[in-house]
Amino acid sequence: QVQLVESGGGLVQAGGSLRLSCAASGHTVVTYIMGWFRQAPGKEREFVAGIWWRIGITNYADSVKGRFTIFRDNAKNAVYLQMNSLKPEDTAVYYCAAGTTTDASIRDGYNYWGQGTQVTVTV
Repeated sequence: QVQLVESGGGLVQAGGSLRLSCAASGHTVVTYIMGWFRQAPGKEREFVAGIWWRIGITNYADSVKGRFTIFRDNAKNAVYLQMNSLKPEDTAVYYCAAGTTTDASIRDGYNYWGQGTQVTVTV
């Protein structure tokens, strides 16, 4: 099994920045995609960003394009989400995920999930 642990969430003022980290352990050789999802109160979990692990091809939700960047460190088995120009609507629990799907935006294509880290953006 693959275990994922997120960190880096917190409270930040609108316009500020945060960097989320996701450390992966266990059997990851068959993991092709890693991504970030988020879930706000009363809303469904939504796709934020994904990356093809070995090659580095990325995909982003329209709501975060130009503000968020996903990147990975293959040697450390870690994936990161740099979040800039944060808005109150970015407030959510952010989840790291890993899967074998070729479409990073499909939630059901991910097999493993972290426990989540809270990001709160104040006005």
